[in-house]
Amino acid sequence: MDTKILLPEDRIPKQWYNIIPDMPGPLAPVIHPGTLQPVTPDDLLPLFPIGLIEQEVSPNRWIDIPDEVRDIYRLWRPSPLFRAHRLEKALGTPAKIYYKYEGGSPAGSHKPNTAIPQAYYNKIAGTKRIASETGAGQWGSSIALACQMFGLECTVYMVKVSFNQKPYRKSMMQLWGAEVIASPSDRTNAGRAILAEHPDSNGSLGIAISEAVEDAATREDTRYALGSVLNHVCLHQTIIGLEAKEQLAIAGDYPDVVIGCHGGGSNFAGIGFPFVADKANGKNIRIVAMEPTSCPTLTKGVYEFDYGDTAKMAPISKMYTLGHDFMPPGIHAGGLRYHGASPLVSQLVHAGVVEALAVPQNACFEAAVLFSKSEGIIPAPESSHAIRGAIDEALKAKEEGKERVILFNLSGHGHVDMTAYDAYFSGKLEDYEYPEEAIKESLTHLPKVSF
Repeated sequence: MDTKILLPEDRIPKQWYNIIPDMPGPLAPVIHPGTLQPVTPDDLLPLFPIGLIEQEVSPNRWIDIPDEVRDIYRLWRPSPLFRAHRLEKALGTPAKIYYKYEGGSPAGSHKPNTAIPQAYYNKIAGTKRIASETGAGQWGSSIALACQMFGLECTVYMVKVSFNQKPYRKSMMQLWGAEVIASPSDRTNAGRAILAEHPDSNGSLGIAISEAVEDAATREDTRYALGSVLNHVCLHQTIIGLEAKEQLAIAGDYPDVVIGCHGGGSNFAGIGFPFVADKANGKNIRIVAMEPTSCPTLTKGVYEFDYGDTAKMAPISKMYTLGHDFMPPGIHAGGLRYHGASPLVSQLVHAGVVEALAVPQNACFEAAVLFSKSEGIIPAPESSHAIRGAIDEALKAKEEGKERVILFNLSGHGHVDMTAYDAYFSGKLEDYEYPEEAIKESLTHLPKVSF
């Protein structure tokens, strides 16, 4: 029988954890894409409300969660922590495997943890409409939900390959009142430029971000919302790890290794950052980011300044990157397609505080199937990367004959991603390793920044 550890509703954290004070060294400046000088808060006002800008640069370790946000969090938080006894038995491992399950949110993933506060801070700042992008659709559906909660209009530019592969994610966004546009589109200069050069483009998150940023920057009533990467997004997600720490304490355990899947970084930051604080205070703990071999940002990218989008409209950050014009393969079904990584996660990896591993998608889906057969939950394809990491750690513990406590973030369910599972069962998924030559070519286009 699996162990389910719940917290009462009144134990929803009242503050988010800001990792900036505990980072290994100062943060690199964020650079304006036009002037190539450090951005000021005024530079960001066309894109973000002041409340989120303040969080982006805050030196405070703890930031209060507004009551209005906590009221909506109560729809699914605190989320449960499970001990995966059945998976442990299937693996024959002495390891204890715990997973924090974020699939109980209305959108079915961890993304509403930041979508709700982003919509809230926009609402109190007078924003009428939000423009955003989405890859696999978890973020798009979450920001659509959040905008509906706070009475905001919402337009989502959805990467075209996902727009076609994941129609039910599109339907979720439309159900919550969002306008959903396949990207690249003819709605923006950025989209039209891509289509002129590549009429059959599958799109990328970098392109979709360009379109959403342009949309927001050219309308006074509109602001931009991003579902990953940025400091304030990672901040909001730390509610996951904060709850997990309290739940593990109830179980009388503490992890030897914490695992999260990694695309842009918010999911991984949510489970990992609160434990980075413990590591900084001397705890012997490994924190591992799992990414796909087809988009190996942390494992094959370079730690340099790069644009956050393809059209060079978004701010420039120092991060692990595959190059802003990176184009992920359309055959990749597991999500996690962004060319860059959170500057905070990147700095932690560069400093050796966090480990990064890349895994092929067939091995991830194999792990997801075993997990589903053992635990009953159908994981989102993105989450399968973390499951693969947890299973590998458990098998390593079996080989070594040692106990090990493993914690991973099951960031969402896969109920509307069954086309990916169908492709796996049909033998249509290819293990694709992004070629070194393509990465090298993309990296020749990095901006020349002297900071």
